[in-house]
Amino acid sequence: MIHHLVHLGISPWEKAVRTALVYAAILALLRLAGKRQLAQLNSFDLVVLLLLSNVVQNAIIGPDDSLLGGLLGAVILIALNQVIVRSAFLSPLLDRVLQGDATTVVKSGRIDERALRQLTLTREELIAGLRRQGLELEDTEKVTLEPEGTFNATPKPKPSLDDVMRKLNEIEAKLATR
Repeated sequence: MIHHLVHLGISPWEKAVRTALVYAAILALLRLAGKRQLAQLNSFDLVVLLLLSNVVQNAIIGPDDSLLGGLLGAVILIALNQVIVRSAFLSPLLDRVLQGDATTVVKSGRIDERALRQLTLTREELIAGLRRQGLELEDTEKVTLEPEGTFNATPKPKPSLDDVMRKLNEIEAKLATR
């Protein structure tokens, strides 16, 4: 029994190459799928992600189902992810290539319907995402969908006391001229 737990069915190098290639392929597929996959995970997206992990399992492990092979695959995935994340941190160009740029979905308080269509994001999903952050659409000046799938909202500026006093003086002046 111990032999089956620790005996690798494939070489460590083959395990490393398989893991790295599957990691790169899934990273590319998620990049192509867009930010929406990360922003609003609905039940359809969840099913796809769960099945995706099952589909690529054999591509990573090959004929190796040993405990040591599984742990080696996990270590390789985590190490590869750390290398990619650090590299993207150090290189803005690489970060932009891997993740893309933010997409503005609300400008001057108005929804950019074209941007939503490109992201395959519904108005309701946008509003729900803003509400999760404690904001309403009418309270925002600008909203962007960041590459990692989060909404970044700029609230409309609140009027200052000077603004209120100026408006009050305007109203008084109008009333006085009547």
